[in-house]
Amino acid sequence: MGAGKTTLLNRILTEEHNRRVAVIVNELGAVIDADEEIFEMNNGCICCTVRGDLIRIIGELMKQPERFDHLVIETTGLADPAPVIQSFFMDEVMLQKTQLDAVVTVVDAKYIWEHWESSEAQEQIAFADIVLLNKTDLVPAAVLDALEKKVRGMNAIAQIHPTQNCDIAFDTVLGVQDNSVASVAIAELGTVDSDKLNRWLYQLVQARGPDIFRMKGILDVDNAQRRFVFQGVHMTLDGRPGKPWKPGETRRNELVFIGRNLDEAELKEGFQSCLMDLPVAAYAA
Repeated sequence: MGAGKTTLLNRILTEEHNRRVAVIVNELGAVIDADEEIFEMNNGCICCTVRGDLIRIIGELMKQPERFDHLVIETTGLADPAPVIQSFFMDEVMLQKTQLDAVVTVVDAKYIWEHWESSEAQEQIAFADIVLLNKTDLVPAAVLDALEKKVRGMNAIAQIHPTQNCDIAFDTVLGVQDNSVASVAIAELGTVDSDKLNRWLYQLVQARGPDIFRMKGILDVDNAQRRFVFQGVHMTLDGRPGKPWKPGETRRNELVFIGRNLDEAELKEGFQSCLMDLPVAAYAA
């Protein structure tokens, strides 16, 4: 918060670029008057509890007769980017009619050091395709160099731009078609073997942990009475029993992965290897 997101948005809205920009903001804050229509979310943070609102608002925007060239979603400084990103891949309309262009993170070069250990800061930097190291005029060159190395250590492929007052060309942050974050969803019937699952997930995070920002799953494990719910962030995994399965309910395993350079076929094959082998009687039937 306070890194300069609203300053960047104001520049986008006022620069002479001859393109129509639609904007969705979590809080109106200090956004200045502009001809573009600004939508304010009415049910809390768009990055977590109101993804349905986000999808609905974008759907309404798409129906307007005067089409826009770009859509900018400004989230709060405490946002988790994952649900917003996932909306573009999991909703069929958004998947067909929009293209996720880039995730832009604005970093306060002076005060980021006080918040570096927070999960919000780390997630926003890790998800970014473009990082603006803003307020460079407030820190010595040596501090800025150290910050750039620290950001690069967390995100090896993002474009990093030092800025003052978020002064950067429009084409650097919009229309770049640079997004490298993707989502993979898996839905499979069958019962999961807990030993095989643990082994696969452990091997997966060891090999691909830095590229996997989020993973979540609801699984039928060992034919237990309750669902097994797991989630992971990078190298960290957590799992526990969930709600009971209802009598006669179809037990479907559902997983979602969000990250970079995800191999959908590899992930599906890996999960399928965790399913229990059918008994002989089932094959005979």
